[in-house]
Amino acid sequence: MLIENMQMAFFAIRINKMRSILTMLGIIIGIGSVISIVSIGDTMRAMFADLYKNVGLTQAYISIGYWIEDTRQRDYFTLDEMEQVKEAFSDEIAYIDSSASASSKAVYKRTSIDFSYQGIDWNYQDVQPVNMVYGRYLNEGDILGRKKNVVMDTDSARKLFGVEDAVGRTFRTTLYGTTDDFTVVGVYRKELNAFQAMMMGQSENGSAFIPYTLLTWPNDYFYMLHVYAREGVSLDAFFSQVQAYCAKLHSRNPQDMYVQTAVEEMNMVDSIMGGLAVAVGGIAAISLVVGGIGIMNIMLVSVTERTREIGIRKALGARTRDVMIQFLTESAILSACGGLIGVILGVGLVAAGGTALGMRVVIRPAVVLIAVGFSAVVGIFFGLYPASKAAKADPIDALRYE
Repeated sequence: MLIENMQMAFFAIRINKMRSILTMLGIIIGIGSVISIVSIGDTMRAMFADLYKNVGLTQAYISIGYWIEDTRQRDYFTLDEMEQVKEAFSDEIAYIDSSASASSKAVYKRTSIDFSYQGIDWNYQDVQPVNMVYGRYLNEGDILGRKKNVVMDTDSARKLFGVEDAVGRTFRTTLYGTTDDFTVVGVYRKELNAFQAMMMGQSENGSAFIPYTLLTWPNDYFYMLHVYAREGVSLDAFFSQVQAYCAKLHSRNPQDMYVQTAVEEMNMVDSIMGGLAVAVGGIAAISLVVGGIGIMNIMLVSVTERTREIGIRKALGARTRDVMIQFLTESAILSACGGLIGVILGVGLVAAGGTALGMRVVIRPAVVLIAVGFSAVVGIFFGLYPASKAAKADPIDALRYE
């Protein structure tokens, strides 16, 4: 019986090809939009998760709480205190620095551009490896000797010097009111896909790594600790211990210290992205309702056109239930076919976009299955009234219908 109903449904759809295509259009657009938006949202979430993994999920920043009003100089960290923290948690800490940074003009001959400088320790590459293409990375001698050496990326070198291989070249910059010559000892290449490059934009500014000891000079006080935990360490427990230890160093309560972890940031971004995807996907799903109304409208027309057919079937012994199932099957197939086409279009568009941008797209099979199933449900739901109208038709009146 089911196979017979499906055959009749496909026959009816083939007879009215253009009308059937236009009827399915709302479902096609709705399903395609939902799958595209959900997949784009999942892809963005995966991309941000990968970005956080690249910068390190085991890192955290520790400082006196921003809500503390009576901040004193002893609330700031010193290099000695940083060493104490490093020694106290030597088994858990993979890397630690002063989270120091600065911005200033970098001047080479007639070229002058804004540069941002990040202060790092010599072993920063252990937690944030880079692809060195020229020269070397900062070493322990650079840090301890407070040497004015820098490592920059190829784009920054090209902007300032006009060439990528800038090893050995010097430029002038001003930090904390003192102007000095800095020497490039290494150049690395940033690995970015097309989407990341597009998101970052074409900035005219440059960036470079310098010894963090240059950015704590001359009084060696700094506001924040930047800590990476070793892999396998329980992050919540570890950072709570570091928070308590830093509070003790400054004669503060642990609640006075602010700890900002990469995991918390990632979860917050993921939550925002997930909420936006659901909200926009919900708006796109409205088109499914519009498509369902279109199916109801066409099925009502179909019932009217086939009134005599319904009368003949009932006169030959077809039950009310049989007629109703026939029209429900037709509306469900109409909607499911639209859903399948929408899935193909949605997945195809997302995959093509991901290929063009050099991104790994995320398309969840569960979303595809739910979308197709939901489209069939929409067809059945909006086909109930037309099917019920057809099933309740009086066979005598139906046979008299012209």
